[in-house]
This record gives sequence, C-alpha cells and structure tokens, in this order.
Amino acid sequence: MILAIDAGTTGVTAIAVDDRGQISFRGYSEFPQHYPQAGYVEHDLAEIWQATLVAVKQVLEGTRDFEAVGITNQRETVGVWNRKTLQPLAPAIVWQDRRTTAILDELGADSSVQKITGLPLDPYFSASKLRWIAKHNKDVWAKVLSGEAVVGTIDTYLIAKLTGGKVHVSDASNASRTQLLDIHTGAWSEQLLNLFEIPARAIAEVSNSSGVIGTTEDFFGLQLPISGIAGDQQAALFGQTQFEVGGAKCTYGTGAFILQNTGDKAVIQENGLISTVAWQLDGKLTYASEGSVFVSGAAVQWLRDELKIISSSKQIEALALTVADSGGVVFVPALTGLGAPYWIPDARGSVYGLTRGTERGHLARATLEAMAFQVRDVFDAMSQTGIKLSSLRVDGGASANNLLMQIQSDLLHIPIQRPMQLESTALGAAYLAGVGIGKWTLSDLKALNPVESEFQPRSNYESKYLLWQKAVKATISFAE
Repeated sequence: MILAIDAGTTGVTAIAVDDRGQISFRGYSEFPQHYPQAGYVEHDLAEIWQATLVAVKQVLEGTRDFEAVGITNQRETVGVWNRKTLQPLAPAIVWQDRRTTAILDELGADSSVQKITGLPLDPYFSASKLRWIAKHNKDVWAKVLSGEAVVGTIDTYLIAKLTGGKVHVSDASNASRTQLLDIHTGAWSEQLLNLFEIPARAIAEVSNSSGVIGTTEDFFGLQLPISGIAGDQQAALFGQTQFEVGGAKCTYGTGAFILQNTGDKAVIQENGLISTVAWQLDGKLTYASEGSVFVSGAAVQWLRDELKIISSSKQIEALALTVADSGGVVFVPALTGLGAPYWIPDARGSVYGLTRGTERGHLARATLEAMAFQVRDVFDAMSQTGIKLSSLRVDGGASANNLLMQIQSDLLHIPIQRPMQLESTALGAAYLAGVGIGKWTLSDLKALNPVESEFQPRSNYESKYLLWQKAVKATISFAE
C-alpha cells in the first residue's frame, strides 16, 4: 500500500491506498488553532507533527504493509526551526494570517513580482510572513542568518521530521506558493530573495513532486521512500487525474477552489486569477490557473446555524426542490468579502428579489445557485487564457448535492463528473508517491478513480446568470 499524509489547516488525515487505488484505512487528528490577536493566525509546528503521528498510528493499526509515503499539505503557511534539532523556533504563520499588510505596502505596486511568480502581492503568500519574522523576532532571525535555523512550508517541515533532518526540500508546487519561486524556471528567484531579504541558505531545495527524495527514519519502525509531495489543491487536481491541458477540478468545501491545467507554459493573469505550478515530474513543470471562492459550503452553514431554516447541511437539496426555481431571489454570499475574480474584501452578503411570496425553499435554491454562479465567474475569467474547458471533475462535501451539480452543468454548458472517491487531496498525494516508485503510470491512475455520476447540461441558465451579475455589481457598489 501507499501511505498518504494530508496535513490540512485544522487537522491531519492519513490514509492507506491499495493497489486498486482504494482507501483501505484512515486516521485523523485535529490540532489547535492559535489567534494571538485580530488578524493573526498561528500554528505550532510541534502540534502538527504530533497530530501527524496520531493519524498515522491509527492507520498502522490496520496495516503496516507500505511501499512509499506521499505528503500533501496546507499551502503558504511557513515556519522556522533549528536545522539540527528540528525544534520550532517561532509560531508558524498560517496562510489565513493578514498581519503582513504593512510590509507589502512598503514594497508598493511592484508588477515584477507577479510576472515572476504568477502571484499578486498579498499577505496570503509566504514571503511577506518570513519578512515579518525577520522584523519582529530578531533573535530567531539571527539564527536564520547564521545558518543555525532554516525556514520552510509544512511539506518541508514534515519531510525534515520524517528523515531525521537529513532532507530539506519543498516540491515545486509548494515552492510556487511562497512568492519566492520563479515559476518560469522552477528555481528560487534571486531578485525576490533580495526583495524580501531572505537568505538562500535557509530555504529548501526545490524537488520534483513525484520521485524518491528521501527515506523515513525512526518512524514507527518503518523505512519508507518519500516519493510524492504537492500542495493540497494541486494534489487534488492530480487526484482527479486532470493531466491534460484544459483538465479542471472544483473542490466544494467551506469555499470553492478551482484549478485548471494550463500545460507547460505559465500564463500570467491580471484578471483576478493566479498562475501556479501544478506539479513537477522528471524535471518538467506543469502549470495551472487558480481561482478561490471565499464562501461556498459556508453559505449553507449560515442557513443552518444563523438563519436556522435547515437543521443539517444535507437538508438543503430537499428544501430547494420544494420550489420550481428561486422565484427571482438572488443571493450574493459575500459573507467574508468577495474572492476571485473580484477581490473585494469589504463586500458584504446581499439578497435581492425578495417578495411577499418568498419562501424558505426559494432562499435555499438561491444559495445553491450562488455557489454555482461563483464557479462560473471563475471559469469565465479562466477562459481568457484561450484554454477550453470540456468537462469538470468535482469533489468536496457539497459535490454530493445532485441539484447543485446539475445547476453547475447548466451554467458551464459542460458535463460535470463526480468520481467514485471524493478524497482527492490525499489520493493525489498517494498517486504521486505511487508514480514516484514506478507502481503506477499516469494512464494507470485514470482507471483507479472512475466517474460515479455525470451531469449533462439540460437547462438554459443564462438569464439567471445575468441577474447574478447585476446583483454582484450592486453588492460591490454598496461596499464602495
């Protein structure tokens, strides 16, 4: 079997994947979130490692018959640790953290950064977080400058722990989220290392996403090759076997995360989307266009927890089916601002088209439509690359909602494909690890996670989408 470790933002999942690509055993362990003040989000690297051990131990209760390890992880989160002892020296700053706004303001509108990295200047990415540590934790940064300490993303830290400190690497997909990688060359950018004042000796070597990069030591008595690494959203794209140009996936979680394979050339975008490395195989880079929707499944949770019109998220489909349509109601779920392709952080949620006859079912259906409308917005922006979208693979909790999937198909005018296994992120790490030891080829993987359901377009949603666009404009205008 392949052991896959998925170190997410709130917990670590471990799975055992057999020869047929099926998940045989699973473990999970949460770790604490730390919010020292408004806008700050931190993790303790040692707590992430302990959660990893707990999750893996649960899997080992089912089997110890493993060939390799694959790793996927929350992206952009960055930490500092002692090079030899691997002891964390400062709290890890999480991707959600916004404390570095002032640091980026000092840099001004440097257009060269996005041209090199595919990423706009934003606190989301790792580089400004490291610059903040340098400015505000000078004792720790002195150790970084001396070579006593190193810096890295979560993949780098886990690999260091798994190998007893012998390997200090980050795969190209994770490296591309730091805002320090030249995504055109796949190497660290000397210009950006100088801009953010980060010593090259402290950062990880950039590796392939698949292929043996080290061996585990003192890991429950297992000595296994580590042969797969990718950031979580890229791993999900790989787990959905979207290896061809134009292949795309959407993960419907709290938000919605959309990636489309753009092939062997980075397409730098200035339309609210970002360009990222999808993976690196045998030294060859594959790129993706990416858009993130802030509120997707969270809108359903709002109906459940705050409005209390449903008692469980699963009830929304049945409630939405009590009406023929949304009755002219349009919900813009900007409950935490608007994400891609708008990026209006001060936008607030809005509901339009209410009448005396509006029922709970109309609002439920409008919520599902809003989830699909937001994904359409992202793909309309992605179409500016000239790369055609022929079908969409889906995963995440809300992908089990048949009505939502049908609305999405109608809006995008393409088939929506829901695979048998929806845990695409962890599966992607396992698939990368299996390819890395020659267990599977890319064509083999296509057969491991077949389509369970396919939704074909059957209705015309264009008039409703025009109403959505008007509602978004009104919402943005209200925020100005």
